[in-house]
Amino acid sequence: MQIALKVDVDTLRGTLDGVPALLRLFDKFQVRATFLFSLGPDHTGRALRRVFRPGFLSKVRRTSVASHYGLKTLMYGTLLPGPHIGRRAGHVMREVAAAGHEVGIHCYDHIRWQDFVARKDAEWTRREMQRASDVFQEVFGHKAGVIGAAGWQINAHALALEEEFGFSYASDVRGESAFYPLMEGVSSACLQIPTTLPTLDELIGVDDISAANVHKAVFEASRKALPDGHVYTLHAELEGMALSPVMQRLLAGWQAAGDTLGTLRDSSATLDRAAIPTRSVLWGEVPGRSGMLAVQGPAQG
Repeated sequence: MQIALKVDVDTLRGTLDGVPALLRLFDKFQVRATFLFSLGPDHTGRALRRVFRPGFLSKVRRTSVASHYGLKTLMYGTLLPGPHIGRRAGHVMREVAAAGHEVGIHCYDHIRWQDFVARKDAEWTRREMQRASDVFQEVFGHKAGVIGAAGWQINAHALALEEEFGFSYASDVRGESAFYPLMEGVSSACLQIPTTLPTLDELIGVDDISAANVHKAVFEASRKALPDGHVYTLHAELEGMALSPVMQRLLAGWQAAGDTLGTLRDSSATLDRAAIPTRSVLWGEVPGRSGMLAVQGPAQG
């Protein structure tokens, strides 16, 4: 089985502490991953606006958000000013690239994108994506080739802009195979390589799954045969910190099974792009996660 490892880095703490820990872990197992960075201000504390979203409080209780993110991070953007991640932690991001991992864009302001992009217009969307692209250029000295939307939240303007900005591929949605996206009548030639596997925070606390056995649930899900392999999204704030033992068990299990672990670039290289279909991007629910997410729809034509 081919499994791409996509690391979403949401916060300053995740960048400074979780990312270096993941670099050490990946080096131990001699694997490479795709790291997608939040590049602007850390406004994690503003996520409290989601308190009335169905399923949000139950997810907070199940996954011990405060212990994973830390009290200081949960005050950024409310009681404390939000630190600029690219300026404070650009050196860590460059270490990721120097270690041979793929690097790309997650967003500029994680909370602003995740909470508002679905309802925003083209001008707002362009501004947010341009800000992220500009900071990425400042940090790495070149344009990003890959992007993956925060919280699997997207709109049709963003999909069109991914093509315009020249991204080689994106990972914005949940699904089961690579496709070219069509949303609200807007198509994009920027390939989508969707997340296929459940995340730890979607599983822990459900059906007797705990941090001690959640790796078994993810591994079992990864046994499902899919045409383009799997994409596993992990988080620097979880697998790079308190849940690092889970990631270690997962890597050991996948390698023992003979699976091929790598980056989104590795997965992209195996695809016959001429044979990839166009599919709609819809809104749907994902078990264990609050709110609606962008999901892969049926083939077009």
